[in-house]
Amino acid sequence: MVFLLTRRTQKFLPCLVNLRKVNRCLVTGKRCQLCHTAQASAADSPRGEETSYPLYPGHIPTSPLQKALLAAGSACMALYNPYRHDMVAVLGETTGYLALHNLRERMKKDPEGHRILQERPRIRLSTLDITGLQALPEGTFGREYVRFLDDNRVSPDTRMPTKFVDDEELAYVVQRYREVHDLMHTLLGMPTNMLGEVTVKWFEAVQTGLPMCVLGALFGPVRLNARKLYVLTTDLIPWAVQSASNASCILHFYYENRWEQTVESLRNEIGILPPPVISV
Repeated sequence: MVFLLTRRTQKFLPCLVNLRKVNRCLVTGKRCQLCHTAQASAADSPRGEETSYPLYPGHIPTSPLQKALLAAGSACMALYNPYRHDMVAVLGETTGYLALHNLRERMKKDPEGHRILQERPRIRLSTLDITGLQALPEGTFGREYVRFLDDNRVSPDTRMPTKFVDDEELAYVVQRYREVHDLMHTLLGMPTNMLGEVTVKWFEAVQTGLPMCVLGALFGPVRLNARKLYVLTTDLIPWAVQSASNASCILHFYYENRWEQTVESLRNEIGILPPPVISV
């Protein structure tokens, strides 16, 4: 298939292999052949003229053909190794325009969601008072969130910055989705193992409609053993789908103002059903 591609498109394929190289080039401001080629290809296309220049820090303008190649390559890599978060991020950005547009419109119609779009809060170590959250009473949302980070050895700073979304506001929507992902783990009571990740993906697929979430929900279970697959299909998927269908949009909530609220209270407010008790 590669031999059928245009010369410009073949030069863009290294982006699938080393996204960090592209990111460093944009951050340092130094001109490199890889970034120059990607932007030139977008500018050469009639549809790419509007996005042939960066719209926000870290943005990499791409043509529809380049997005299709990125989507195909990242999908293969994400299926091969679901823990390649960089590939999962690229897949979400290159296939999620319609879903992101729908999420933005829903946020605009909700007072709290509209406020989030206006103020654009970020969930990062630099914006979190970890010590203060650790001092909150047991059962509060903030305390349980920090416990989740500690127990699973994860950090909010590991979320990839948006690169390939050709709309500045939609770029924030996908960034917000990524940064509340760990909050969903906390509210759903799911760990970061494969069973927990697939369960959260089912919830997010119904909630957001993002193709990346749908793909993870459908193909993630192939890595589970028979016992975990049985628990997933009989207990977790029905609960996750019902909770997601019953809940308000997860992007409508200003979680940074809810740290002192109990997890149970916040679940009830959002519409998330109590998680089932499972043993695997």
